[in-house]
Amino acid sequence: MIFQQILNEESGCLSYLIGCSEAGRALVVDPGRDRVPEYLRLAAKKGLTISHILETHTHADHISGNRDLAEAVRAPILVHRAAGVAFEHEDLSDGDEIRIGTVRLKVAHTPGHTPDSICLLVTDLSRGEAPWFALTGDLLFVGSVGRPDLGGARAAEDAWESLHRVLLPLDDSVEVYPAHGAGSACGRAMSSKSGSTIGFERRFNPALQFASKAEFVSYVLTDLPPQPEAFAENRRHNLGRT
Repeated sequence: MIFQQILNEESGCLSYLIGCSEAGRALVVDPGRDRVPEYLRLAAKKGLTISHILETHTHADHISGNRDLAEAVRAPILVHRAAGVAFEHEDLSDGDEIRIGTVRLKVAHTPGHTPDSICLLVTDLSRGEAPWFALTGDLLFVGSVGRPDLGGARAAEDAWESLHRVLLPLDDSVEVYPAHGAGSACGRAMSSKSGSTIGFERRFNPALQFASKAEFVSYVLTDLPPQPEAFAENRRHNLGRT
């Protein structure tokens, strides 16, 4: 497996290039528009062709580079079917699997931050059948969870259920790679670390210390910072409606 995390320090956005050297193919997860040339350079440097482009959710804090990258590499854009985007794409559903050589990515629908949010459980089949790491989108951050005020009336409850259904049952050793880190407005008090493990977050993440859903919901809805003005326009663009 080839795994490369790409950080935009100005916005706190994290994107990923994941590939298989034997297959010579890769996918890019959560591409930013200002990083498209970097994805192309990285793939070429590693001898990979970008065959898929995937979004963990409809982003509000930045303009996605999915359509720019798709035009450059002629690869499909994959989004969860709940996204309702207005551009050419392929729908994903809970339980779908994407295979790139010996790399398997299993889609888990995890509404909360947004209705279309997904996590990806990533396995290197040359090592075994168990997930090696999870791309957690904006459901679980290092030290925090995604803000729930973009996802509808019961989004905070959805986030609790998604965490306990998909991520918290994973082994402590499974690595965690979110879509955002410190500097992003999609959460609060996020760590500057760009990766973690399920075990570390289970023990130290303040949002995961509550025994009941009601306590969790109260915590994540308290003292939310205002949504930046650009959020609404960014979402419209990323849905293909502007």
